[in-house]
Amino acid sequence: MVEGGGERKALGSAPWGSRLLGPANEGALSRRVRVQTLLTVPLILGNLVGIVVAIALIGAVLPGPSVFSRDLILLNFLATPLYAALALVIGTTWGTVWGVRTLRWAIDPDHVPDEKERRAAARVPRRLAFQQAALWIGGMAVLTPLYGVMDPAFVPKLLLGIGFSAIVVCANSYLVAEFALRAVTARVLDATPSRQARGVGVFGRSALVWVLGSGIPVALLMVVAILALCGMDISTARLAVCVLSLGGATLVFGGMLMAQTLAATVAPIRGVRNALRRVENGDLDAAVTVYDGTELGELQSGFNRMVQGLREREQIRDLFGRHVGHDVAAAALERNQELGGEECYAAALFIDIIGSTTMAASRPAPEIVTILNEFFAIVVDEVEHAGGLVNKFEGDAALAVFGTPAPLADPAAAALSAARAIRSRLTGAASEFDAAIGVAAGRVVAGNVGAHRRYEFTVIGDAVNEAARLCELAKSYDARVLASENTVNAADLDEQKHWELGESVTLRGRLQPTRLAGPRP
Repeated sequence: MVEGGGERKALGSAPWGSRLLGPANEGALSRRVRVQTLLTVPLILGNLVGIVVAIALIGAVLPGPSVFSRDLILLNFLATPLYAALALVIGTTWGTVWGVRTLRWAIDPDHVPDEKERRAAARVPRRLAFQQAALWIGGMAVLTPLYGVMDPAFVPKLLLGIGFSAIVVCANSYLVAEFALRAVTARVLDATPSRQARGVGVFGRSALVWVLGSGIPVALLMVVAILALCGMDISTARLAVCVLSLGGATLVFGGMLMAQTLAATVAPIRGVRNALRRVENGDLDAAVTVYDGTELGELQSGFNRMVQGLREREQIRDLFGRHVGHDVAAAALERNQELGGEECYAAALFIDIIGSTTMAASRPAPEIVTILNEFFAIVVDEVEHAGGLVNKFEGDAALAVFGTPAPLADPAAAALSAARAIRSRLTGAASEFDAAIGVAAGRVVAGNVGAHRRYEFTVIGDAVNEAARLCELAKSYDARVLASENTVNAADLDEQKHWELGESVTLRGRLQPTRLAGPRP
């Protein structure tokens, strides 16, 4: 399971850190068979290897009388094999029946485990290890007295040999169960309100494996040495064989246990590392499956929370940009915004739909909204294509600015080019509305206006007022587009070729006459 819901994809084809555990979309029945196989087969093989090791230690390695004598035929070829076979059958049946009953809820992919089911599932690896330990201790309790009756010197041999094998088998059982049940652990952790680490943790797991795989076997070697010092009849050759055999077994089995522990530690880290690479490449849908109950599970869970925060931040950034314009949003995010503004040279484009009042009175509101959205889509597209910013939507009108907050080499040319492009698209489109456009350029003040708790980016200046007046006047001209002479003269020559000068008029609210310019036919 992936924290935060199933919408986010787990990474890769091995969401639980190993391809042996199958894909995330595997069916419930297939996963049950897979988990049962991964539990049963390694446990049986581990016990068989443990039995072989115990026989080798007792029969050929540990000092003391030989168990291969005619007096012990019944014990060697009847009692011991019979108990080993019964222990394997009992252990397999016991573990399977109990495990299926405990994890029955996991068969239903939609079932959310309750607290009791979560606790029971978390105890499965420990319970399986305890079951193995009980069977091996049972073998020790049954066979040691039987051999001890024949010769008391057999007692330390059986205790040491069976004990060594039991420790390695039980430690292996715990690690195998943890590995096989990662998918179940993921569901348990996904349904757990608290993400705090449980159990012994990474350090405790590593220390426990060292004690069981290296510390106790080395202690066994020390016991053999103590027996030799206490006067037990141990030849130099037998002592050498004992040390070499126990040392080799310690290296092999201790290394296997440590390799399993390291694999369990590295797998979550590798998953987070791969997910980080995807996030670095811009994939904010990346997520890791939380399947480790130690501090590494907190790492996995923390990564998912971090990516969720990044997704929310990106959504806010995108929403912010859609409301105020991406250039304004970028400027607000890059530096600490304050009230006030700065003077700069910019161009303003004002556009207004003609006859919108009559349209609003004769059309239903949803239809008017659809018309306005179609209209503004053209305006925004062409303004942004020219490098400008639609600063305000005012009912059926819009104000666009060029040269602020993102600087432009030629704001006047950009505004004039956008005006022509908008007019061309409105003329060619099969639309039911017409619009007038006014363009002016000059010195303006661009900045944040409002209060400390609520303000917006705006542009104030004579050029903005002039563009609004030109737009109002353009409604009475066939071209529907007017600009001032100063604006056209400020543009580059390539843009000036598309415009022609006309009459001079005194715009409403102004004292000096303005010479008009319109696009060439």
